[in-house]
Amino acid sequence: MTHRGFDEQMAALDALKGRELDAESIALIKKSLANRSNYLVAKAARLVEDAALIDLVPDLIVAYDRFFANAEKTDPQCWAKNALSRALSKLECRDKNVFLRGLRHHQMEPVWGGTSDSAGTLRANCAHALIGCDGLDSQSLLVLLLGPLVDKDKSVRVEAVRALAQLGELAVPVLRLRALIPGEDAEVLGQCFSALIAVERDDAIPFVAGFLEAGDDGAGEAAFALAETHSAEALAALMKCQQGKTEPSFGEALLSAIALTRLPQAIDFLVGIIEREEREAPAVIEALSRVATGEELRRRVESAVEETGSQRLLKALREHMPAADARNN
Repeated sequence: MTHRGFDEQMAALDALKGRELDAESIALIKKSLANRSNYLVAKAARLVEDAALIDLVPDLIVAYDRFFANAEKTDPQCWAKNALSRALSKLECRDKNVFLRGLRHHQMEPVWGGTSDSAGTLRANCAHALIGCDGLDSQSLLVLLLGPLVDKDKSVRVEAVRALAQLGELAVPVLRLRALIPGEDAEVLGQCFSALIAVERDDAIPFVAGFLEAGDDGAGEAAFALAETHSAEALAALMKCQQGKTEPSFGEALLSAIALTRLPQAIDFLVGIIEREEREAPAVIEALSRVATGEELRRRVESAVEETGSQRLLKALREHMPAADARNN
């Protein structure tokens, strides 16, 4: 393909985005899926996905299979396979072999100083897609997802956790074990916490609260996962931790999490910090600004600040709740 021909085909596909597709347009997309260019195929796959062109699923599978051959040269950075796997999943392809192939694929490509695996996003897509495939019971899926759960690529581990969450209680021991393995990335931990709370509900609160003590990024993820429960038990754990000694950055995360529970006890606790003009009071004002959607809470915070007579807190109020402060000017 000449450069000019490539540009023309790209422009033709770009022109189809967001449009109602007629038979001629669909024929162009189908033809593009058979192109040698992985970038062109990726763009065509996205159009298939956006327009839900289910009749082109066989064409997607043919293109997908083709880019596993000599993959480093035919599909650098996995552009085609990434887009094709997403489209196949979105269009509810149920063939487990399609996604098992992607789940097991590693593609080492040259980078400065060595090589790097470019297939992480592909494995992540396929890990999630396997949940909807035919011929796999929950036990089989649990076993299949153990590998992705310890993948070197963080995005694969995140999607493995999301997929495991769909297995319900069967996945709880595995998710807890993943969270307990030292050195896990905070984003993956956060996904584990959210998954456990979604599956176990209140039974997960003590387990997740146990991670608050570390005071690190993972503890911050635990705090926000607890806030999502909007439960008194979770709030009690957050408040207990906040009253201990914490690093400033984690302390701010705790205050935000307490505010995000949106419980009356939480609001009373935070306003009390303002009224006592404690060191954390400016951070409390910032945290409350994120949940102060009604005038009542805004007025309460404003009144608490005014009663202290503190210029430090007035400055924080002007910065984080300007609408409330504007009424004083």
